[in-house]
Amino acid sequence: MGKTTVWDITFEDDEITTTVTSSGSAVASWIDEVRSVHRRRLYKLVVGLDVEWRPLFGYGYSRTALLQLCVGRRCLIFQLLYADNFPKALREFLGDPGFRFVGVGVADDAERIRNDYGLVVSNTVDLAPLAAKEMGRPDLRYAGLKAIAKAVIDADVDKPESVRTGPWDNCELSGAQINYACIDAFVSFEVGRTLLSGDY
Repeated sequence: MGKTTVWDITFEDDEITTTVTSSGSAVASWIDEVRSVHRRRLYKLVVGLDVEWRPLFGYGYSRTALLQLCVGRRCLIFQLLYADNFPKALREFLGDPGFRFVGVGVADDAERIRNDYGLVVSNTVDLAPLAAKEMGRPDLRYAGLKAIAKAVIDADVDKPESVRTGPWDNCELSGAQINYACIDAFVSFEVGRTLLSGDY
C-alpha cells in the first residue's frame, strides 16, 4: 500500500495543493479530480510535466524517481521508485493525444519514463523553442525553466543546487524537495498555458 501526503505549497501569490504519493489509487483519484474540475476544456488541457532522478557523478544510470504533473493549482508528485502500481488511469491520462504536456526538455523526460516504466506520453510541447518563437526571443531556445519563467510570466524560480542535485530516490522526501518538485511542474504549467493561449 503506497503512502500519500498532501501539502500546500506557496509560490509567489499562488497556493498549490500538492499530492505526494507512491499509491496508484491516489494517482487515479488525483486524475479523476483533474478531469472533473477541467471537464469543459479536456480537449485542449495543458499539463505541466517534469521528472527528477538522483544525479550520478560518474558512470551508471539512475532510474527516474519522481513524475510531477500539474494542472491549475493541483500538483501530483508520484514516487515512481516506490509505486505500488501504475494505474490504468495514469496510462490513459499520459496517452491522451488531446492533452499537451509541457516542460523544458519535456520530450527527454517523456522518453525517460517510457524507458524506465513503460509510461507513454503522447503529446509533448517543449517550452524553450515555443517561448523563443512566441516571444520573438531566439536566445530562449536553449534557456532553462528559470530564464523562460522570468521572460514569459515574470516569475522568479529559485533552484538551489543542493536540492536540484539531491537524493530524489529517498523514500521520504524533504520539504525542500517537495517545494522544488511542485514549483517546477507548476511553473511549467503556467508558462505553457500562457504561451499556448497567446496571453502574454
